[in-house]
Amino acid sequence: MPNDIEFRSDITVELVRASAHDSDVLFAARVSTQGEQTLEAAQASEDTEAGDKRARGLINYLMRDRHGSPFEHNSMTFYVQAPIFVFREFMRHRIASYNEESGRYRELNPTFYVPNADRNLVQVGKPGAYEFLPGSTEQISLVDHETRAQSVSAFQSYQRMLEAGVAREVARIVLPLNIYSSMYVTLNARSLMNFLSLRTKREGTTFPSFPQREIEMAAEKMEDFFAELMPLTYAAFNGNGRVAP
Repeated sequence: MPNDIEFRSDITVELVRASAHDSDVLFAARVSTQGEQTLEAAQASEDTEAGDKRARGLINYLMRDRHGSPFEHNSMTFYVQAPIFVFREFMRHRIASYNEESGRYRELNPTFYVPNADRNLVQVGKPGAYEFLPGSTEQISLVDHETRAQSVSAFQSYQRMLEAGVAREVARIVLPLNIYSSMYVTLNARSLMNFLSLRTKREGTTFPSFPQREIEMAAEKMEDFFAELMPLTYAAFNGNGRVAP
């Protein structure tokens, strides 16, 4: 096996920049009743116990009754490293801005995803309500062996074509979906809640979801940042069945 080939079982999510606060939601919502107001004044009005209670109540009302537009006046940019098959699911969400590294313009790094031994492998049930169960020792070993072997073989083919002068955009066609890519994704809280509602599985949600585990791993890390940035919005999201407003 070439020494430079790397296998990983994780998903990387970094918060690059954010302008996202609960006060952004309040500021946007109150313009309909208070007219023009500076953001500083809006924030100052919440710096009391009574103000905090009002803020919680308003955000919960907006979430519960699905007045969604006030949750759009913020921005979060994430840097994500994940296998390409995760990005193909990610980009089905036409609610964000994406920029992904290009295999046409740079040689791709030999980093491949291989599932951890505790990743469920057996699919049972019907479409839309699948359940995934642990694999046997033999299945775990088979997945690990075949994934590693095919990744090495494919990357060797890729390198042979590059060394022969074949264009990167052609040579890359032999690479499997478990090769890692990276992208920046920028979205607002409303869009992120929509993503989280579909790509995480939680008990007690209004609309149950059955995501592939690898994209759920990305969603969970994005959710951690969201909870820290906008705690009142996050609490209302969970308190109202994890339905995007």
